[in-house]
Amino acid sequence: MSKGNGGGPRRGGGRNQKEMGRINGTPMGDGTLGLLVIFMVAAPMMTVGVPLDLPKTAAKAVAAEQEQPLTVSLQKDGTVSVMTTTVPQSELVERLKAISAERKSDKVYLRADGGIAYSQVVQVMGAMNAGGFSNIILVTDTGGPQMGGKSSGKPAARN
Repeated sequence: MSKGNGGGPRRGGGRNQKEMGRINGTPMGDGTLGLLVIFMVAAPMMTVGVPLDLPKTAAKAVAAEQEQPLTVSLQKDGTVSVMTTTVPQSELVERLKAISAERKSDKVYLRADGGIAYSQVVQVMGAMNAGGFSNIILVTDTGGPQMGGKSSGKPAARN
């Protein structure tokens, strides 16, 4: 039987035990907060494309993809951009074919400024469709009216 230790096994031959080391969580917390700040700054920059005044709709959001979406943007002045690069309209389909050959997804996200004519959007969509791109998703902004007069608060894209 052991003496004075509550009947448990003795360690260290009766010498005083040193306190066990503790993990210092401060560096881990500092690193986590640093990463949080980095992501908060970088997240708004992850939006692909040029700044546009997108029309507001009540459409539901499209599921996120693993790779960066292939985006075509139509600006108010008629400029066409693929991702962030301005492209002449005559070269749009060829540029899309070159980029999509290296991609898994066949989706093309079409972003159009709310101030341009509907006919311009349809002409670009028609050219893309004639070039073999049939999975075109129209990107819109949130908060537009619904048929019942309600407003939606979710990100929107229309397929």
